[in-house]
Amino acid sequence: MSDKVLVVDDEKAIADIIKFNLEKEGYQVETAYDGEEGLEKVKSFQPNLVVLDIMMPKKDGFQVLKEVRLSYKFPVIMLTAKEEEVDKVLGLELGADDYVVKPFSMRELIARIKANLRRVDYSSIKGNTNVIKSDELEIDLVKYEVLKNGKVVELTLREFELLKFLASSAEQVFTREQLLEEVWGYEYYGDIRTVDVTIRRLREKIEDNNGEFKYILTKRGVGYYFGRG
Repeated sequence: MSDKVLVVDDEKAIADIIKFNLEKEGYQVETAYDGEEGLEKVKSFQPNLVVLDIMMPKKDGFQVLKEVRLSYKFPVIMLTAKEEEVDKVLGLELGADDYVVKPFSMRELIARIKANLRRVDYSSIKGNTNVIKSDELEIDLVKYEVLKNGKVVELTLREFELLKFLASSAEQVFTREQLLEEVWGYEYYGDIRTVDVTIRRLREKIEDNNGEFKYILTKRGVGYYFGRG
């Protein structure tokens, strides 16, 4: 069965052209034209991915994203205005997986959608031995679940993928550009601060609140790596 994509944008012409092009690619697509309708469609349509505009009536994209992240982990791609750099950072802070800047090419958006959906393909993970343990942290690659001191840590899919990638190559340092390519799944044309924001969110969730990091470490001037706890 093909993946389902929900497009939420109050500019009907944009939403409809995205729908048309995605359906040509074989996706099932629904559209919504304001934030409230978008939340209703999330419940009824149960999408595998959402393309979400920020500036919308009734509820803006940030409000929708906050509510979505209370219950769902599917990838969310934000559509942001070119001049609003703060929108990109805030979207990532709230749990967005990716963003595309308006005006965008349909080819780029489809590439982003495909890359994000590939990260949700659980079928290649088999067996019950795919667990990475480091001190009190446990990363279950089968269940896509992270435990700390036996308690579940709620991560977005992108945060989990980043942690899984780093933990699978413990103590190997990766540049931001390498992480964008390996974890986000394509050559990134935006701001490498995407990595920094996601790292910060991840640290807030898995590190102790003592000002020292033991899992996600920084190699000054180079990038990030996973320590052994």
